[in-house]
Amino acid sequence: TVGVIGVVALAGAAYAYFTASGSGTGSATVGTSTALTLHGATSPSLFPGSTSTVTLTADNPSGGKERLGTVHLASVVACDQAFTGTTCASGHEITTCESVETGSSDGNAANFWMPDVVENQEVAAGNGQTVSTPGSLTMNDLSTSQDSCKSANLLLNFTS
Repeated sequence: TVGVIGVVALAGAAYAYFTASGSGTGSATVGTSTALTLHGATSPSLFPGSTSTVTLTADNPSGGKERLGTVHLASVVACDQAFTGTTCASGHEITTCESVETGSSDGNAANFWMPDVVENQEVAAGNGQTVSTPGSLTMNDLSTSQDSCKSANLLLNFTS
């Protein structure tokens, strides 16, 4: 019986501890924003007087969420052949097909017009993130010939 009492007494001592308070420091960093890259694709093809839906995606190279506000069609580059990346080969740009309405309403005075897309969406990190609200690109039906735009490949330049 004495052996059992000794074991119990030692077990009770194993649970004893001291309490203390303390302080210290740590460090952390906060990331910064990075520019989103916007992409757009239209369907169907445009003709004078028609409108095409612009499906938008965003590439977010940062490690966290970025906020996309309003998407604006800043300009259009027209090319009579396929683009090499974002470049139209020398001598193949169709400048007479590149006019864009930039106001909040369509004055029907330029070849193309797209109302601003008010998105106000958080975009997760990564490429090809879906932008919820599509755009709506119109090829205006002008009172002058728009033959220079026939079969043109368009590069839509967006800002946000």
